[in-house]
Amino acid sequence: MTEGKKEVDVLLINPGCRTAVYQALGDEFSAIETPSLAGLFATYLRKKGLSVDIIDAPANNVSPEGVAEQVSAHYNPVLIVLVVYGFQPSASTQNMTAAGETCSALKQINPNYKILITGTHCAALPEKTLQEEAVDFVCSREGPDTIHLTTLALKAHSTDFSAIPSLWYRQNDGQIVSTPPGPLMENLDEEMPGAAWDLLPMEKYRAHNWHCFEHIHERQPYASIHTSLGCPYKCTFCCINAPFGKSSYRMWSPESVIKEIDILVNQYGVKNIKFVDEMFVLNKNHVMGICDLIIERGYKLNIWAYARVDTVKDEFLEKLYQAGFRWLALGIESGSKHVRDGVEKGRFGTTEILQVVKKIQAAGINVIGNYIFGLPDDTYESMLETLQLALDANCEFANFYCAMAYPGSKLYNLALENGWALPDTWIGYSQHGYECKPLRTETLAAAEVLNFRDQAFTKYYTDPRYLALVKEKFGQGVHDHLAAMTKIHLKRKIVEEAGRLPSIDELLALKRASLPIELGTNVEV
Repeated sequence: MTEGKKEVDVLLINPGCRTAVYQALGDEFSAIETPSLAGLFATYLRKKGLSVDIIDAPANNVSPEGVAEQVSAHYNPVLIVLVVYGFQPSASTQNMTAAGETCSALKQINPNYKILITGTHCAALPEKTLQEEAVDFVCSREGPDTIHLTTLALKAHSTDFSAIPSLWYRQNDGQIVSTPPGPLMENLDEEMPGAAWDLLPMEKYRAHNWHCFEHIHERQPYASIHTSLGCPYKCTFCCINAPFGKSSYRMWSPESVIKEIDILVNQYGVKNIKFVDEMFVLNKNHVMGICDLIIERGYKLNIWAYARVDTVKDEFLEKLYQAGFRWLALGIESGSKHVRDGVEKGRFGTTEILQVVKKIQAAGINVIGNYIFGLPDDTYESMLETLQLALDANCEFANFYCAMAYPGSKLYNLALENGWALPDTWIGYSQHGYECKPLRTETLAAAEVLNFRDQAFTKYYTDPRYLALVKEKFGQGVHDHLAAMTKIHLKRKIVEEAGRLPSIDELLALKRASLPIELGTNVEV
């Protein structure tokens, strides 16, 4: 044993940098998320008899070098595991820059550290990850079993990893090899029953600003939990199923979920909860079962979760509200049915979208509308349609994203096939980062898409109808909070390099005058 250091079988690290990902929005407005999957992995490994600890870099605002120094000063780990997941769908890749820098810093301090990396991005590009990063192992599937067996091999001083599933590594001769993928976990309740909250700095986490519009100064304590893994849908822009190797959907039982909520409420005083599932409002027995158990407890919670326009059933809404669901996030994506058709979301039309939004709001639940600019068929015309749909829907909050060719998504393969430029670095996949470089469309350059997105954000949050809704529902304090948010203008490298780009007001003026809107300026960025 190394004197003064904690002997630990597995040291899990949640890498990331709030400033790089969110710029100035990370100081006050964004969430500080609990690394729910790292917490779940810790529980799985503990049940296997291993000792575990977690370092959460974003929560503690620690740099990659700082993480490495912390490991060196306080731990003697058998295996270091970087768990690289995002806290919005498909956002694993944006954390790879910080993850890679952390691995390099660790190896510089101690080349003998054994490092495994896992996550959505790594599962999508395992060989590339092993080639690029200072790691010994890459997991190409969901992770827990691979981590467990790799740790056992290292504890036994074995150099034979060939029987460990879902593992990429180098042999003694330097050759990269991989093992066949292992099966997915079948019984989540037994194998991974909740996160190891005691290993996390629970006092550091906070909810998104909008999540707490009803109590804007009470964003802590906060936690995000999984009630399911995977997604049965196949949206072309999403890579969420990369760690599972297929579209899949596995659930924890309502009884297991309520035990998790019991711990959060009674031990940590949490009332702000995110259900981080890619799709929560889906299975009737699952949704209603969880709602009934929360209602039985009488908890006063503030929960948000993801839904789809075609999964929000009338029978769900009353129960969701009674259980404390105050926000549902809808993937509306585009105002153009043609564009929605291209990403397998064209089954519902604009009228149906608006009806579902109003139905949710009538039930007392707030709506987050999620919109994407720059899908492959997008033009300035269709992006204006998307902005107009957002304004017409007038959700209590709206997220405006750019289409990204995330590794593991169909869009990534499409970009490679067409030779479309991808971000220069992994942090370039961050929606709010300075290096952000979204996917170009068939007619618009990446800089045009990003410039439109940033202007649409300001347009929405300064719209008089939206601000009137906010003031009426949430009060002057939230109105002023949003005014402060819109004063923060994100810096964008490719927009700065592009020079003069058309404004939304100019595009709208052309549309009102029935003049043709140019398909794009052919900016080579």
